[in-house]
Amino acid sequence: MILFRKYIKYDEFGLVYKNGKLIDLVSEGWRWFFSFRSKVKVEVVSQRSPWIDSVEIDQLARSVLLNDKAKFIDLKDNERALVWVDNRFEKIVGPGLYGLWTKFRKVDVTVIKTDALQLKRQDLETILKNVSANVFLNITDIPDGKVGVLYVNGEFTEILPSGKNAFWKDAAKVKIYLVDQREQIMDISGQEIMTQDKVTMRLNALLTYRITDPQKSVDKVMDIAQALYREAQLTLRSEVGTRVLDGLLADKEDLAKYTKRNIDAVAKGFGVEIIALGIRDIILPGDMKELMNKVMEAQKASEANVIKRREETAAMRSQMNTAKLIEANPVLMKLRELEVLETVAKTSKLNVVLGEQGLTDRITKLI
Repeated sequence: MILFRKYIKYDEFGLVYKNGKLIDLVSEGWRWFFSFRSKVKVEVVSQRSPWIDSVEIDQLARSVLLNDKAKFIDLKDNERALVWVDNRFEKIVGPGLYGLWTKFRKVDVTVIKTDALQLKRQDLETILKNVSANVFLNITDIPDGKVGVLYVNGEFTEILPSGKNAFWKDAAKVKIYLVDQREQIMDISGQEIMTQDKVTMRLNALLTYRITDPQKSVDKVMDIAQALYREAQLTLRSEVGTRVLDGLLADKEDLAKYTKRNIDAVAKGFGVEIIALGIRDIILPGDMKELMNKVMEAQKASEANVIKRREETAAMRSQMNTAKLIEANPVLMKLRELEVLETVAKTSKLNVVLGEQGLTDRITKLI
C-alpha cells in the first residue's frame, strides 16, 4: 500500500486517476491518497489559464465530474470555433477536442461550419487582429474605389465591396481579382502613322475610361489596360490611314470622335465604358514642317495680295465716282480746291488772291 498527499491551491483542481481511469475531482486543501493493489495518480491542473492542458482530455470531456466546471469543444474537419474569454476574443481553433475551465473565467464559444466559405461578422475587425486569424483565414483588404471579383473553385461567385474580406483556408480554392472602377487615363503616345497622302507623322492621344462590368473585364481579357491600348492603337492607325494630312490638321476633333466611337464598340465587350478620347499632338517630320511653313507663307502672301488688289480697285472706283460728280457739279471742284488750300496753309504761309473768276493761279508763297 502506498500513502501520499498533495496540496491543492484555491485555483487548482486535482484529477484522480485509478488504473488510468478518472474517478474523482478534488479541490483546495491537503488531500491524502493511497494505493492498494492498483495504481493511483493525481494530476494537478491550474484554472488560471482557461485552457485545459491534459493528455486525458478525452476522459475529461466524457466525465460528469466536470459538467459545471468546464466547457468542451469537439470540432469536426469542416468546423472552426471562435472563443471569447472574459468578453475578449481569445483565438480561433480548428478541428479537434478542446476544454476550457469556467469557474474563474467567463467563456463563450461559437462554432462555425466552413461550408459557409466567407466569415461575415460585425466584430470581424476584432477577430482579424488576432494572430490565429492568419492561421485559419485568407484575408483580402479591398481598397476604396475598387471591388473584388470572387471566384470559388474556378467559378464566379460574387462582386465583393471595398473593405476586409475573410475566407476559411483549405475549405475551397478562392481567387479574388481587384478591379478599379474609378475613371482612368491612358497615354497613347509616339504612334508613327502614315496618312492617305503618304505623309508619316507621330500622334499622341489620351484615352479616359471606366470599368462598368468587373466580372466581364476579368473574364474576357488578361490585362484590360493592355487590351484597350491595343484597340486604340489599331483604330487610330485605321482612321488616320483614310485621311489626308490637311484634313487631320484642320479637324482633329473629328478624328477623335470617330476613333472613340469605334473603340467604344469593342470596349463594351470588355465591360469598359470609353468616356473620352482626345488627340493631344500631331507631330510632323522636320522637312515636312519646313515645307508646310513655306506653303503657309505662300498662302498668306497670296491672301495679302488679293486683299491689296481689292483695296486698290475700291480706291479707283471711288476716285472715278468722285470725278463724275465734279464733272457734273463745277462748284464741287471749287470746294475741293479750298480743301487743298486749307491743307497746304497748315504748313506754309500763303497769300490768296480772289478774282472775278474765283481762285486763280495767282497764289504767291511768301517766305
